[in-house]
Amino acid sequence: MNILGISAYYHDSAACLVQDGEIVAAAQEERFTRKKHDPDFPKNAVEYCLKEGGISVADLDYVGFYDKPFIKFERILETYLSVAPRGIRSYLKSLPLWLKEKLWTRKNIREALNYSGPVLFAEHHESHAASAFFPSPFSEAAVLTMDGVGEWATSSVGLGKGNHLEMIRELRFPHSLGLFYSAFTYYLGFKVNSGEYKVMGLAPYGRPNYVDLIRDNILDIKPDGSFRMNMEYFDFLAGLTMTNKKFADLFGAPARKPESPLTQREMDIAASMQAVTEEIMLNMARHVRESTGMKNLCLAGGVALNCVGNGKILKEKIFDNIWIQPAAGDAGGALGVALYIWHQVLNNERKENGKDQMKGSYLGPRFETQAIKEFLDQNGLPYKECGEDDLTQDVAQKLQEEKVVGWFQGRMEFGPRALGGRSIIGDARSPTMQSVMNLKIKNRESFRPFAPSVLREKVGQWFEMDSVSPYMLLVAGVRKDKRLEPSEEQKKLFGIDLLNVSRSEAPAITHVDYSARIQTVDRETNPRYYDLIKKFESQTGCPLIINTSFNVRGEPIVCTPQEAYLCFMRTEMDYLVLENLILDKKEQPPLKDDVYWRTEFELD
Repeated sequence: MNILGISAYYHDSAACLVQDGEIVAAAQEERFTRKKHDPDFPKNAVEYCLKEGGISVADLDYVGFYDKPFIKFERILETYLSVAPRGIRSYLKSLPLWLKEKLWTRKNIREALNYSGPVLFAEHHESHAASAFFPSPFSEAAVLTMDGVGEWATSSVGLGKGNHLEMIRELRFPHSLGLFYSAFTYYLGFKVNSGEYKVMGLAPYGRPNYVDLIRDNILDIKPDGSFRMNMEYFDFLAGLTMTNKKFADLFGAPARKPESPLTQREMDIAASMQAVTEEIMLNMARHVRESTGMKNLCLAGGVALNCVGNGKILKEKIFDNIWIQPAAGDAGGALGVALYIWHQVLNNERKENGKDQMKGSYLGPRFETQAIKEFLDQNGLPYKECGEDDLTQDVAQKLQEEKVVGWFQGRMEFGPRALGGRSIIGDARSPTMQSVMNLKIKNRESFRPFAPSVLREKVGQWFEMDSVSPYMLLVAGVRKDKRLEPSEEQKKLFGIDLLNVSRSEAPAITHVDYSARIQTVDRETNPRYYDLIKKFESQTGCPLIINTSFNVRGEPIVCTPQEAYLCFMRTEMDYLVLENLILDKKEQPPLKDDVYWRTEFELD
């Protein structure tokens, strides 16, 4: 039984193939087209999934789409009628795309795939919930989904038991935690549906001075986590922006212009909005626990990528166990609808073994070492080939010497996080590594923190948590015995001045509030990455390294060896590791962009 799941037409389009209940392949379209957050029909991702599964379109039994376009269009029409004649510009801007493309999704899918079989639709939050529960390690769990908006739902609660998922409650548009967060993202000068994680990283530099202003004017928060937004301050119902003049007047200034300098005011607003978001997330989680009695919680939806809020839910011990879908945003809807069809529609049992079914989220393309060697040889690019033990030993030594390494291994990750397949890695003990990686490698804002990859069995020795976090979706504090006591002068600092203060024995991954976004690594899901960190530990005594995604600002994570090589050469990385081949920057010839696209790689 072959089921293809698709998400498309909004942002982060993706495809997923499920064969007899097993997740065989999943990838976002952006990785193939190189258009960040590509919303178009995922033809390249579909092609990859079918190839990985060894099938053609003729072998597909079902195709699923991750939401219901007609219900979503109903919401758009009703919203326009509720504010008309205001909003005519916004309505007229969106209408052609609906009439040309989105309303004819079934027809478009069949034409794009040359497919005549059944095309099924799940509601947006059903797809999110299915992506969270069905691959989880739990036989039963409560499911909480939070995002901008699907059809009408903006947050929902579900109950998962065995192979059945029941949605029991929802919060409806326009009252949306995701849109609330996006509105502040826009106001603070970052891109909506892209820059929210920047705001989350900015928040610890600020003080929550605006919490009361937000609570008194913008939000009416209930104890169960539901809330109402005062729409007088927002413009997304009728206009082309997220916030309006009344919102700007409330906070004392117009929206920050993108790329303009950040001030303490923006940091304080980010801190305040993040604090309110965490309060709502905690209220929702407590209510879900009380109303369902479930001990396990599954999370999905774009807000579930707020790893700080997730970490607060974990720390409060509201649930015994938490599992978060690594592709929590819209891309994960493709996976969710495919599993929804397999379990909920076709009534197939789940394979339960106490482990999640995401395969470490390594669900994307891999490339043969021989093909990589041919690419390098053909273009005269020098490299050294290593055996397994020599490779990890050599790279661990380079990290110890504070070299920055591009690490390209195995299958590409599905979701927004690099997890040791397409990563840039470094020594977390270095006091300068954060600024070096931000400015010289990633070409991004200096305030943004980096995450540690830590050996699973050592996480409790370094961080204030002792649970697994394989997908980098939980934040926890660095243990007090690993922290460095600030000087009296340093204690007086606040805001961006905190950036250059070493706060722990691993300063490059310790944020200004002593927190870290943690990835736990085990040998079963990524043996080579685990062995590398283990070798680094044997050399240094430190069981963790920096891990950031293999890309530069504004570009998707690299997919192919060519893209990895170009990124390596265009930045100040020192070494590139392609499978078991090591490339030294000092030995490479000058970069000629038009040369490195001759080899058409075959998937391994």
